[in-house]
Amino acid sequence: MRPDDWHFTEDVDDLLARAGDFLRSRPALHNTPLTTIERLRTRGADAYGSEATVFGLLESEGEVRAVGYRLPTHRLTLTTFSPEHADTLAAHLAGLGHPLSGVTADHDTATAFAEAWHRHTGSAPVADWRGRLHRLGTLTPPEPRPDGRGRVMDVQDREQVIAWCNEFAASVGEASSMDAEAWTRSRFGDKHFTFWETPDGTPVSMAGSTSMVGGMVRVDPVYTPAHLRGRGYAGAVTVEVSRAALTAGATDVVLFTNPANPTSNALYQRIGYVPVTDFSGYRFSHDASKPHQSHGEG
Repeated sequence: MRPDDWHFTEDVDDLLARAGDFLRSRPALHNTPLTTIERLRTRGADAYGSEATVFGLLESEGEVRAVGYRLPTHRLTLTTFSPEHADTLAAHLAGLGHPLSGVTADHDTATAFAEAWHRHTGSAPVADWRGRLHRLGTLTPPEPRPDGRGRVMDVQDREQVIAWCNEFAASVGEASSMDAEAWTRSRFGDKHFTFWETPDGTPVSMAGSTSMVGGMVRVDPVYTPAHLRGRGYAGAVTVEVSRAALTAGATDVVLFTNPANPTSNALYQRIGYVPVTDFSGYRFSHDASKPHQSHGEG
């Protein structure tokens, strides 16, 4: 594959005109590019920072085969492609002098690109994220159902949602010092949130979800404070959000879990989520002692 098979643009409308059908053809697998690119389309170039996002398209025989993009954080996100294509892209980006802080993709693609980037630049990859993608099959509410009900977040709930998003972020190693302004610009700020409340109206768990793009909704995040876990609240609120997505017409409802957490993986599978594939993230550093940087996007 020749390097000039990769085409680059900073124009999100140009990207969607050329690659929109490709991204929508596999909405579950492409859920992160779909939501990130939609955020850039609706919120403008500064949705993730002042620097432009760079998009790349791999085209062959007149068809788009893969998409990648580098956010202002210099984190690269890729759709699935072969190790040969990973080597070609790494060589091309290195030749152009494009700095990269890391890469996120399905496990095989991310690993192949990280190894290629190391070969071409000497920058060592350090694994910093693993996620297991699940897609909803048949929604199966848990039994017994905990007492209470789901309630969509209202304006007066923002302070509670921000506090819980901070706690969730801290628990998974992301930046966790968001105030109201920073939260609006964060990956949580344009999501829709639902609480699970006890009968007296006390919120005990929450789930967020993205707006529908290409028939896909991603459930993210799901959070229950530590002292309230083990009572079925997370499963109940996830069912509420998942059912709402299906009612709205979603054809693909997805979520990521930590593969190392058997409790959450078992919970989501009990309510109907089926594992699809594993994703990985690597940061690039000459110093493996540098602190973790979140891969988080839209």
